[in-house]
Amino acid sequence: MPESLNIIDLITQASLLVQMVMGLLLLASLVSWVIIFRLSARLGTAKNFDEQFETWFWSGEDLAKLYQGVQGSPERQGLEQIFYIGFSEYLRMHKKRQPKDDIIDGVERKLRVGLGRQQQLLESGITTLASIGSVAPYVGLFGTVWGIMNAFLGLSQTEQATLASVAPGIAEALIATAMGLFAAIPAVLAYNHFTAKSGQLYESRALFCDEMTGMLQRETSTQNALNKGHKSNESKIGTAQVTGL
Repeated sequence: MPESLNIIDLITQASLLVQMVMGLLLLASLVSWVIIFRLSARLGTAKNFDEQFETWFWSGEDLAKLYQGVQGSPERQGLEQIFYIGFSEYLRMHKKRQPKDDIIDGVERKLRVGLGRQQQLLESGITTLASIGSVAPYVGLFGTVWGIMNAFLGLSQTEQATLASVAPGIAEALIATAMGLFAAIPAVLAYNHFTAKSGQLYESRALFCDEMTGMLQRETSTQNALNKGHKSNESKIGTAQVTGL
């Protein structure tokens, strides 16, 4: 490549607006890579925590003991926090002796709220990747249009039109386009990847919520049956005592 078309020289000699566009695209690229690394670590950690908690949850330990163990955890997250919110509501409504259907409905609402909040925390930054991926090419295109316009304006002021006179302006315009694609392509790929990955975690957590609701429903039915049986026995004993008198 001739020295006159050195990329560094083209960037430093570009017009102020094109340099601002390039700087903005470079900043967008750095932001997207920071978000990519953070999301990768966050999703990987969330998946590991969910798997560990599910192993603990399905180990056969009593839900009350499991709740006590989770309650003592200072930093609950993921399924652990969702379970804590749902079971706290279950205990609160069960203590108030609410009807079975009301208890289950209350638990389901709390589980949905906990699931939504955890998903929001998990997906924080994904929308920024989508914005960078969709806007960066147009920002680069703006720099391209401006650079080409300056090149032709410069050409109109010269007595002899040659390719050498417009090559720097066109080259700086193409660099702006390349930087726009450089910022956009990784952001779009990362957005698609993390959206799919977070969707899988959401489905797994939603399935856990359904399974937990079913377990609490069965436990509530069992307790209600035991309470009815206990009351029936007390009634029989009371009747027998009255008959004996």
